[in-house]
Amino acid sequence: MALYLNGISKSFGDKQVLCDLSLTVDDGASLALLGPSGSGKSTLLYIMAGLLTPDGGEMVNDFARAGYVFQDDRLLPWLNVRDNITAVTGCTAAQAEMWLDAMELAGEACNYPDSLSGGMRQRVNIARALAYDPDLLLLDEPFKGLDRELRTRVMERIVAWRGKRAMVLVTHDSAECDEMGCITRLVFGNNS
Repeated sequence: MALYLNGISKSFGDKQVLCDLSLTVDDGASLALLGPSGSGKSTLLYIMAGLLTPDGGEMVNDFARAGYVFQDDRLLPWLNVRDNITAVTGCTAAQAEMWLDAMELAGEACNYPDSLSGGMRQRVNIARALAYDPDLLLLDEPFKGLDRELRTRVMERIVAWRGKRAMVLVTHDSAECDEMGCITRLVFGNNS
């Protein structure tokens, strides 16, 4: 399995964000998209996920299942935490609670997103992506709102889960790349 991008370009109005970008994400790869805010990292991740159409170039995605941790909160406010995981992933309540426990959210399953802190909501987002059991994990600034010690523990759990699965991490922090085991790095400049 692999994700192939060839000659990808994307503009928003007069601002070109991506220009003739080509890369391959092979099965088991750990790629970091590293750079400052506004440099096109999240745009590329949206294209990889099929959520945004490039202006030019082509993409072929051979991965069967992609999990995505968005930068912004994508929890459904009318569902409790456990149902936010089961409704989207199709996993069982027990599996959802296992992932909540792994994200240090045991006891939060029946709470609603508006009762959680931003860091707690982000860990629910991570738990949901992992519960989906994707072949390709796409992470867009997934650790915001987490203190250093908690972030380290969450990273360790993701790395342990990942094994040989492919992962693409968007970050502006090179230390996160190291901790997540991202050997390959694509460094973006600031396009603003």
